[in-house]
Amino acid sequence: MSKPIFIVGFMGSGKTTWGKKLAKALDRPFIDLDEVLVQRVGMTIPDFFSLHGEAEFRKIESSVLKATNMPNAVISTGGGTPCYFDNMDWITQHGTAVYFEHTPKSLWMRLNASDVNKRPALKGFTGEELLDFITEKLADRSPFYEKAQIIIDQINTPIAELTERLKHDV
Repeated sequence: MSKPIFIVGFMGSGKTTWGKKLAKALDRPFIDLDEVLVQRVGMTIPDFFSLHGEAEFRKIESSVLKATNMPNAVISTGGGTPCYFDNMDWITQHGTAVYFEHTPKSLWMRLNASDVNKRPALKGFTGEELLDFITEKLADRSPFYEKAQIIIDQINTPIAELTERLKHDV
């Protein structure tokens, strides 16, 4: 049985979309950590943030991460998951972390095209304010993401190339 593959990266980096494709290509189960968290707390992440705040969310998120260590799975984490407590060290000790690296501008373009209101951390940001927020937050989070065993340029790396690499490395 192989160790799990944890996909880490900023919100909007393609963790869930590519995670599902990787899981299928590698014949592994797929787990979206955000979905597991929503099931556990019985409400959406924005609702939980509104009612309980980010600190409580991060505690539960860390607990869900460590309880969801399914061998052989491809696990998509939340964008902030690796950046709190000992989560990233735990991830790299218990599996293989793959960081989907992006520039602030590429993330901005992707997030601008999505429903920003579904992402509590982005509520109220638009245009240049959103780009500035992403740039600052990505700079804070990159040292955590960069602890991953595999770092890929998600835009310029074909999924088939990543799949082949994971077949050989994991």
